[in-house]
Amino acid sequence: MKGLQTERYPRSSPRLQKKKERLFLILILCLPLLFVSPVSPAAQDYGDRDIISLSGTEDILSKLNGLSLDFLMEWKGRVYIVASPTDLVRLQERNIPYVLESDRFYRRLFSETAAQTSLNGAFHSYAETERELMTLAQDHPLIARVVDLGDSLEGRNIYALKISRNVHLDENKPAMLITGCHHAREWISVEVALLFCRHLLENDALNADIKALIDSGEVWVVPVVNPDGLEYSIHSYRYWRKNRRNNGTASFGVDLNRNYGHMWGYDEVGSSSDPDSEVYRGTGAFSEPESQAIRDLFSRRDFRALISYHSYSQVILYPWGYKHDPSVDEGLLAGLARQMADLMRPVNGRDYGVERAGDGFYLTNGDTTDWAYGEYGVPAYTIELPPVDQLYGGFFNSEADIQSIFAENLPAMLFLLNWTVSDSGSDLPFRSDSPKTDTKRKPAKIKSPRR
Repeated sequence: MKGLQTERYPRSSPRLQKKKERLFLILILCLPLLFVSPVSPAAQDYGDRDIISLSGTEDILSKLNGLSLDFLMEWKGRVYIVASPTDLVRLQERNIPYVLESDRFYRRLFSETAAQTSLNGAFHSYAETERELMTLAQDHPLIARVVDLGDSLEGRNIYALKISRNVHLDENKPAMLITGCHHAREWISVEVALLFCRHLLENDALNADIKALIDSGEVWVVPVVNPDGLEYSIHSYRYWRKNRRNNGTASFGVDLNRNYGHMWGYDEVGSSSDPDSEVYRGTGAFSEPESQAIRDLFSRRDFRALISYHSYSQVILYPWGYKHDPSVDEGLLAGLARQMADLMRPVNGRDYGVERAGDGFYLTNGDTTDWAYGEYGVPAYTIELPPVDQLYGGFFNSEADIQSIFAENLPAMLFLLNWTVSDSGSDLPFRSDSPKTDTKRKPAKIKSPRR
């Protein structure tokens, strides 16, 4: 693979690297065989999960307290949930009535994927993401470098693309991190991250503002945090959320966005200690290699902002998520989020809500953005991509909408990147109002945003 700007972070042994390169070459040669006869979505194993809906009244919602459930959405006064058999028993024990919705959801999924040439259509699989990153680095060798952050549970590489002038030098410039696909079923999050990489690289020589951003800072993009889960979602169970950890209890998976170290396991509302739960937090903070890869990368660079892409709800969320109370930086975090939403609206006319994460429908603990803000004091955002509800596609965004969803997110990403490399994001002292647990480098200081 001569010419590919790829390295492991930290570096692997030469023998292991050569083995991986051989495996990659074999994969490339075999890829055409993988898509000759795509499997019908109807043949997927949807396991023992059901999609249910229940009334969104205050009385019913109060009965859900303490149940760590996998919430899909709120729509027309009802709450939709992906429920395990254990969840259904618990709902029955609390006399909470529900309606089975699985048939309607899965039927819609089958109809929407019938015209695709493969199970994932225009959305990237793990192998396709790998090829895309390698190609971008090969086409732009002076400003793009693929970095292998480590292996997933099943041995897949977790890749980051670093974009910066003098990309092979360790200049420790101010950096922004963008992640996608913490949750396997959220395919659109991969596409937005990849398209941002392509936009920066292809416009470096054409746009003076983008050139200045690449000159002044670093952009690190991890489009697929959960490669094992993504592949399982494509080939086995479209609604799969977690990674593929064998929990040893006839259940699989840890919710990677409940596995980060800040306020991990704070309570049983924002995450669960039950391995069967869709929001199972794991046996300990950073128990999973996928979250460890993000932790280790973050500790080695001067990151000053983070966006974690998810779907769906069409909203920008900021800390805190583990509690209802605002942080001491509420004004800054909300202000930056509102500016991003204002920049997104004119592109396609879509309104992105702006909410403190813990002030919405449910709490989360051990998630990425609470960790990045709580441990490093940097602005961190979860952006839930469109659509607003299942009527417009849910997790199953139309292939035709990929470009438009990216286009409306682009000005927000460029805005936050500009804030990152400007004086606004420099020299940040930690100001978070909850105790740190795993900070490894001196954090930066948050200042008020410039308009």
